[in-house]
Amino acid sequence: MKRLALSAGVLWGAVTVAFIALHLAPGKVVDLIIGNSPGVTPAVRQQIIKDYGLDRPLLVQYVSYLEHVLRGDLGHSYRLQIPVSRAIGDALPATLALTFTAIGLALIFALVVAVLTAHRRPWLRGLFSTAETIGVSIPTFWFGILLLTVFSFTLHLAPAAGGLVLPAIALAVAPAGMLTQVLRDGLENALDEPFIVTARSRGLGDFAVRLRHGLRHALLPAITLTGWLIGLTLGSAVVVEQVFSRPGLGQLALGAVTGKDMPVVMGVVLVVALVYVIASTVVDLLYRVVDPRLRTEAPS
Repeated sequence: MKRLALSAGVLWGAVTVAFIALHLAPGKVVDLIIGNSPGVTPAVRQQIIKDYGLDRPLLVQYVSYLEHVLRGDLGHSYRLQIPVSRAIGDALPATLALTFTAIGLALIFALVVAVLTAHRRPWLRGLFSTAETIGVSIPTFWFGILLLTVFSFTLHLAPAAGGLVLPAIALAVAPAGMLTQVLRDGLENALDEPFIVTARSRGLGDFAVRLRHGLRHALLPAITLTGWLIGLTLGSAVVVEQVFSRPGLGQLALGAVTGKDMPVVMGVVLVVALVYVIASTVVDLLYRVVDPRLRTEAPS
């Protein structure tokens, strides 16, 4: 219940910030909603004022906006001439596919490297630590351009536009570096615990001890980080989609910003916040799967 209340608070905050941003932006609100849409007649302008309640007090407008959002009504894009929910619904699946493919690649890389390098030779650990630091430091868009140059324009092994593999790799590099460092540190701490000595005394090999005993205790910090990285990666996907000319929320958001299509911009903000809240809730539930002690812990 606490988690649901916190999630509702995050969504309410996102809705409130979007509403405040709309009303603090320079110019009249009705002009921001219409944006650069051609052919908007005075009659349409008056209808927009009526639909959004722009002739009513600000507090009444805010309550009305909340009611529309709760009903799933994110407004109408006068640039695209379609409802905002439909525009986002068409673009969201491609962005989610890119985001979760990148997170999946990052998790696989982190698990493999952490298991193979924890408490190993210093030179091996140092080599991978350096690579992880470089991966975290490299700007995502620059690495995407590098991948395009090598694999699309030089080797012709991947499409330059619209593909999934190269954008996912570009997006996965930074999360992979962070997850690997956290997992390795957690695994090394777990391998120093007394229960690991007990497991080894039972005849378990080193690899089995790492996977069956050490890794489970090292996963909780990585799971926490993954929930935060999903939101970060979802935001970075907007940039990567532009680099690789891939359809998704990136193309939609860029067009909305350049066209001053504020209903679409606000809708994208709210949907990204919703995805982040759902991902964080799922991550919290995974704690009980990874650590059985949390399932039997008495409520405080």
